[in-house]
Amino acid sequence: MSASIKRKILNDPVYGFITIPNKLLFDLVEHPYFQRLRRIKQLGLSEYVYPGALHTRFHHALGAMHLMGEAIQTLRSKGHPVSDDECTAAQAAILLHDIGHGPFSHVLESCLLNDVPHEAVSLLLMQDLNRQMNGTLDLAIRMFEGTYERPFFHQLISSQLDMDRMDYLNRDCFYTGVAEGTIGADRIIKMLDLVDDQLVVEAKGILSIENFLNSRRIMYWQVYLHKTSICAESMLIQVFRRARFLIQQGATDLVASPAFLLFLTEDISLSRFRRHPEYLQAFTQLDDHDVWFCLKAWTTHSDRILSTICTMLVNRHLYKIVLAKEPLAPELFGEIESQLRKQGLTDEELSYFMVQGQATNAGYLPSGDTIDIKLKSGQIIDIADASDLPTIKALTNIVRRHYICWAKDLTDLSVAAQKPEFSR
Repeated sequence: MSASIKRKILNDPVYGFITIPNKLLFDLVEHPYFQRLRRIKQLGLSEYVYPGALHTRFHHALGAMHLMGEAIQTLRSKGHPVSDDECTAAQAAILLHDIGHGPFSHVLESCLLNDVPHEAVSLLLMQDLNRQMNGTLDLAIRMFEGTYERPFFHQLISSQLDMDRMDYLNRDCFYTGVAEGTIGADRIIKMLDLVDDQLVVEAKGILSIENFLNSRRIMYWQVYLHKTSICAESMLIQVFRRARFLIQQGATDLVASPAFLLFLTEDISLSRFRRHPEYLQAFTQLDDHDVWFCLKAWTTHSDRILSTICTMLVNRHLYKIVLAKEPLAPELFGEIESQLRKQGLTDEELSYFMVQGQATNAGYLPSGDTIDIKLKSGQIIDIADASDLPTIKALTNIVRRHYICWAKDLTDLSVAAQKPEFSR
């Protein structure tokens, strides 16, 4: 099949028509590793808050690839040379940047993968794809790792103003209907420039960057860290925790796909991923469907803790949650514990039905990579110094929210009510 035939135009609801411009990018999209992203939702359990949030990592990766092409065209138009090979490599790198996400993304990282970051898994999968494709991803991998001699490519892939954030804010805003999250990505991209191969934003774009940072903060607290999403994810973590405990106790009746059962059974670190290719291959078989199948199947499991939480999640009977800026009073914990004990819960059971934690967010952290503004004088300054909005400087602070969520009334569930009481 000729390269010209492998040029595809897709209709995207966010950007209109977008193009897969060449054979390499087409082959990457067609590969099973990338097609798996169709089966992983971008926002996990956020659909319990925003019913329209059903878009996938597949959508997001294609959108980020499109924006990368737009950004490179902007830089070319301002006299910065970018070869076709560099353009293709940058688009390949951003296309594959999320290929290492597992089902329910960060929930999986924290409780099944021994805190293995998805970026590390993405790199391993990119290296595997590179072997399959005879080294055609060498340049893309260097850009992804940040080892290529032109650093702006890595900044476009992974920074505080990268095409990843540009697309997910645009797309998540669109599908959730949270209009306050609108960022004006087109204008920001048109304002991009380079100084010594470092990414900068023209001074005319300061207002757009201010809006971008404020919108990101809004989206985090209104969508990504919405209290209902936190609650649902906390319940899902307890499901994984209970399933792993039962397996460690010798349970053999937990129905699951072979790949998912492997990750429930074994403690898999990044070093094991690197040393044993079979773990990476098993990972490529995982998607949201594996988890939802288990949640449904386990609603009738003989273990009351597991079946109850699964039933609650499947039917959206969620725990109650209290979210606060300050640490919660010990008296509140005591009162909730007393309520749960009146329902007959033991100490072990209590730990599954009362969960506490913290959610943190910082809109902008100049201590890492910065968003640099190029003034008309040619001077380069940080957006926090260029902006006259006090809110931008406030965004550099890490904001914490303390929470506790618990099963307020287990007897409200008709399915659970038909099961025997918890053993004491």
